[in-house]
Amino acid sequence: MRQAWRWFGPRDKVSLADARQAGASCVVTALHHVPAGAIWHAEEIEARQREVAFHPDGSMTHLAWEVVESLPVSEAIKTQTGDWRADLVHYKRSLENLARAGIETICYNFMPVLDWTRTELAWPLGHGGTAMRFDLADFAAFDIHVLKRRHASADYEAPILETAKERFDALDEAGKKRLAANITAGLPGAAEHWSLEGLSRQLALYAGIDAARLRQNLIDFLSEVVPLAQRLGLRLCCHPDDPPFALLGLPRVMSTEEDYRAVLDAVDLSANGVTFCTGSLGVRPDNDLPAMAARLGPRIHFVHLRNVRRDAETVPCSFFEDEHLAGQTDMVAVVAALLAEESRRRKEGRADAEIPMRPDHGQEILDDLTRGAQPGYPAIGRLKGLAELRGVMAVLGRHRQRI
Repeated sequence: MRQAWRWFGPRDKVSLADARQAGASCVVTALHHVPAGAIWHAEEIEARQREVAFHPDGSMTHLAWEVVESLPVSEAIKTQTGDWRADLVHYKRSLENLARAGIETICYNFMPVLDWTRTELAWPLGHGGTAMRFDLADFAAFDIHVLKRRHASADYEAPILETAKERFDALDEAGKKRLAANITAGLPGAAEHWSLEGLSRQLALYAGIDAARLRQNLIDFLSEVVPLAQRLGLRLCCHPDDPPFALLGLPRVMSTEEDYRAVLDAVDLSANGVTFCTGSLGVRPDNDLPAMAARLGPRIHFVHLRNVRRDAETVPCSFFEDEHLAGQTDMVAVVAALLAEESRRRKEGRADAEIPMRPDHGQEILDDLTRGAQPGYPAIGRLKGLAELRGVMAVLGRHRQRI
């Protein structure tokens, strides 16, 4: 697999030099300053390509921007409200501009309102580092007692309701603000964050939109953009829901293999593909990730490798982001399935035989603890994960050669 590294632009406290030293072969980035629904103009894309290719002193990084993460889909498109058709035109224009720039793999998601959700961005670990965590009771405390969403209590079991009330009562004002800020952090790298009032307004837009309707809106979107991507030689790949279950009364439609199969079959073109994120999908105990990697393999265009540990074998559940080889996902089996898919593609002569992957997230360890990088994207924690994954790939690759 092609080893990539996510970079959030010149303000990222983990530099491209760090990425290069970590062993990355290419860069995953986006125009984080451009709001969802706006056009990614050619000049902006070219400027970001130059920023990736050259250090501030003008020397070459020996890296290139190869994967977009993410080209965001506007809430207007997701809900098919407001001037959503104009946003759709802008999305197509952005795809055309990316194709002209030679960037072929574009990750996106179709999560309503909150693009990813954690209740704790620096949860203390026994070894002295920190990790990101989603705590269901803390989230319920926010939902019921901070956001005060109508009928929120109906979405939680009695033990969670009791614990949530206890947690809320123990929070001071600073703690309430910190919890709200963590949950409303928004798309990684994006400048905007939801206020409580803004979040409530966005939730109101989804009144009457159930999972079936949201899935149809996704299929409608893909029916418009995938044929264009196919003509342009692009690969679109949808990131799964994170976490992969309903939150805030909002539907989720990309949480299971069944969800992916419904969308891939509805718009059955090779450009319509999967961002296979083991961390997001691994939160659900009913997702068999090695089997999913094998069955979805021909349509996997991009891979995120990270691991989680669940507090319970239920949906929903609390979880934290474990070490890459230490969580509940059999990472060795997943990597084996992906390498087998690459081998199959090579035999078919596919141009995309090598699948780009990145070590997703990482625990903050050592100097990460004082660097202040983007939550979930430390330098050393990701380097450690990439080194471990590279070792797994090397051993499995050697084994495949022997047989």
